Amino acid sequence: MFCPQCGAENPEGSQRCSQCGAILPQRQPAPAGAAPVPGSLPNYLVQAILVTVCCCVPFGIVAIVYAAQVNSKLTAGDFAGATESSAKAKKWCWIALITGLIVNGLVVALQVAGILAGVGVEAAGGGM
Repeated sequence: MFCPQCGAENPEGSQRCSQCGAILPQRQPAPAGAAPVPGSLPNYLVQAILVTVCCCVPFGIVAIVYAAQVNSKLTAGDFAGATESSAKAKKWCWIALITGLIVNGLVVALQVAGILAGVGVEAAGGGM
């Protein structure tokens, strides 16, 4: 736990900062049976939108669908379903990112090979 006044690190459960003596805020445990609040579980919506736009549209759309389900399931009190949707959104974000990087890398490699092949033809006197 870090002191909000001086930033010093203190052991969990400390009441006062070991450096400056300021009173440390105490975390209150959630009451038993309390519904989780939206935002307490990452929904990966921003990441899903970014990988859709920048990397791989088909897999990014799957990530967006799962990411959009997280907050509504939390609001409905389905914490297990929200956790599952969050994990699937994260998984599909990674799949879209990796697929996009591989495909874009192949495209760049083919373009470079095409440029180099064109330069080789011109150097051999085959150009017009």
